Amino acid sequence: MNQPDARAAETFAEAEDALLSRWPETRLEPSLDRIQAFTELLGDPQRSFRSIHLTGTNGKTSTSRMIDALLRALDLRTGRFTSPHVEKMGERISVDGEPLDDEAFVRAFNDIAPYTHLVDAAEAHPLSFFETVVGMAYAAFADAPVDVAVVEVGMGGSWDATNVIDADVAVVTPIAVDHARYLGDTVVEIAREKAGIIKPGATAILSQQPVDVATVLLERAAEVGAAVAREGLEFGVVTRSPAVGGQSLTLQGLRGRYDDLFLPLYGAHQAQNAAAALAAVEAFVGGEEPLGDDLVRSAFAEVTSPGRLEVVRRSPTIVLDAAHNPHGAEATAAALEDSFRFDPLIGVIGVMVDKDAEGLLAAFEPHLAHVVVTQNATDRAMPAEQLAMTAREVFGDDRVSVVPSLAEAIEAAATLAEEGGNDALSSGAVLVTGSVVTVGEARVLLGGRK
Repeated sequence: MNQPDARAAETFAEAEDALLSRWPETRLEPSLDRIQAFTELLGDPQRSFRSIHLTGTNGKTSTSRMIDALLRALDLRTGRFTSPHVEKMGERISVDGEPLDDEAFVRAFNDIAPYTHLVDAAEAHPLSFFETVVGMAYAAFADAPVDVAVVEVGMGGSWDATNVIDADVAVVTPIAVDHARYLGDTVVEIAREKAGIIKPGATAILSQQPVDVATVLLERAAEVGAAVAREGLEFGVVTRSPAVGGQSLTLQGLRGRYDDLFLPLYGAHQAQNAAAALAAVEAFVGGEEPLGDDLVRSAFAEVTSPGRLEVVRRSPTIVLDAAHNPHGAEATAAALEDSFRFDPLIGVIGVMVDKDAEGLLAAFEPHLAHVVVTQNATDRAMPAEQLAMTAREVFGDDRVSVVPSLAEAIEAAATLAEEGGNDALSSGAVLVTGSVVTVGEARVLLGGRK
């Protein structure tokens, strides 16, 4: 087997190319052997800082960004690992709330590159892209050094490469069916895999789950002696109301109630993510005293989550959302109804070939006047014509257009939105969705947040 190149990189592009030459992150071989061998060669950097670990089907990235903001408000130095990235690979590794710039990313890659070929030579399979980036992140966090790392799993839990950490707090956001090929066809099978991030002596922060999923998670917590806090019981959303630019919240945390919070993100699901983030940080800090309304208020007011109901253009309004499965699409659709008055709302949808396109389209169908099906630039993209066949079954022929070029699809949708707007209270808008990759490419085309 030809081994990936382990030479040092001089530029960001060279580091990126070297990482992308490895197994893609969608290809899994369920074992922690390679990542454990890799981190051992690196000196087990993940043991030099405390951590909060997140799994779940949807909501991990937004929740991790809120946790990061709260921790930094407490004057803790943070590292944050997230996947996938929206626009650029450096987004995956952040220190003190900022993604690594090109120079820091190259430096982090070169720090670990000499050790990658040692693992490649010793194991049956070479290190994957994802395993290598996880090692990079943990080494960068140790080098910074950070006080605490906020780490999202890539996929699953037990066998995810991030799971070489023993986190103080494990956060489980809502679980639904996704990545069925690797994680299982039912939410119970998926929950068993994700429950693996709950470690002995940790605190498990559990978002609201179906009863059978909650049972699996509680059994795991009991098995390893982890404490448990459940949304709707120990913490949760007390009140929420839409507000200009986001929503106003009252949250019940583990240590107290927090009133008059402003969260510049849309939708009930983001309020629930905020409650989980708050509980996670309270559990991490420990003690009996609340964090303080002013501290929580200032931290949440600064939260951003690119590509999550992000308004990037006006006239017509263009909204980007990374929903890529039916559960995420339902949350996005509910948030749109809750926070906006768009009429008509035109969808631009490009999905990956291994996703439940029919379920995603069905979730959006009641909310979209018309859908322009397209495709992103990756090899995993579902061809627009293939997606169109499913879209016509869900929407009907007259509500579906096919424009393979994403840039042209957005332009076509904007024209439909402008032509369909009928009054000052309900103007037309465009929703670009279906995949993190699709949203990332659209964000580049549209120049990011304005």
